[in-house]
Amino acid sequence: MTGTETSVLREMRWWDIDSVLELERDLFPEDAWSRGMFWSELAHSRGPGATRRYVVAEEDGRIVGYAGLTTSGAESDSDGGAPAADVQTIAVTRDHWGTGLGSRLLTELLRAATAFECTEVLLECRIDNVRAQKLYERFGFETIGVRRGYYQPGNVDALVMRLTDPSTSVNPANPGNGVQGTETHG
Repeated sequence: MTGTETSVLREMRWWDIDSVLELERDLFPEDAWSRGMFWSELAHSRGPGATRRYVVAEEDGRIVGYAGLTTSGAESDSDGGAPAADVQTIAVTRDHWGTGLGSRLLTELLRAATAFECTEVLLECRIDNVRAQKLYERFGFETIGVRRGYYQPGNVDALVMRLTDPSTSVNPANPGNGVQGTETHG
């Protein structure tokens, strides 16, 4: 039951940053986000002009996962069409891998993309993170390109994946496969 029924998803707030950074450094030691990066993202996640959605999964007072999404916002979309969203990050503690928590976090991000009226969601995923790729594929993401050397300093390539119409993908088949840290830092 760990990760699925006992974790509570809620909005990430500034007081969560230290716990999130600890998990970030454990899962992404080579290219962990900085405190400033999280502060910057959270600064754009509230109020009428919000363009971000960040959530944490909390269990027994401990952060066991987090995820974030950004959107271009309709008013800043360059071609005048609907906004697009980008999954910035998803991470789950190692003891919650395979519990479905990664699926719950991604579902929450896709709900946010739908609320932002996004017609597509993009992300980057480490080419060597097959577990995360399988999760995204279950949700309907398709590989549309490769970014060579995207993850530094390890010089690891990233798959660029896209999901069209996130509103139809919030209940994927077999949501029980959780996701590890997915290296979707965008």
